[in-house]
Amino acid sequence: MINSELSLKLNQLYEQDFNLWLQQTIQLLETKHFEELDCQNLIEELDSIGKNDQNALKSNLRILLMHLLKYRFQPEKRSNSWQYTIIEHRQRIEDALENSPSLKPFLENIFIQCYQGAKKLAVAETGLPHSSFPENCPFSIEETLNIDYLPDSDNSHI
Repeated sequence: MINSELSLKLNQLYEQDFNLWLQQTIQLLETKHFEELDCQNLIEELDSIGKNDQNALKSNLRILLMHLLKYRFQPEKRSNSWQYTIIEHRQRIEDALENSPSLKPFLENIFIQCYQGAKKLAVAETGLPHSSFPENCPFSIEETLNIDYLPDSDNSHI
């Protein structure tokens, strides 16, 4: 039941105090007072959660691919921090896929797009010309996500 002190309707509360709106919404769900829910904003928030998960997966994949590119095409600058970043972002992706296995097809669908973004980031960060990096991703999805995989040097493109 909504607190008697709270005179605002939930949809007004959503705009004025999100955290309180969230607490009240949870309370209504727990007590099965579905008719009092602010369904429109609740649907928007649930949709937003899904989009945030997808955006986080894209970001982690892009950063992982960028570091794999740097590792392969700038071997003279390899560092422990690059390896750390590779491991960290693989673990984030692994956690996301473990928590939401339905994101796996999404990851497969965005892989090429993320590679193109990673290549732009690698160019900006390394100072190497765009032509230093292959047009198509030199790593398979399996290699990219394999916790033990590190690419060999390939100086033929440099």
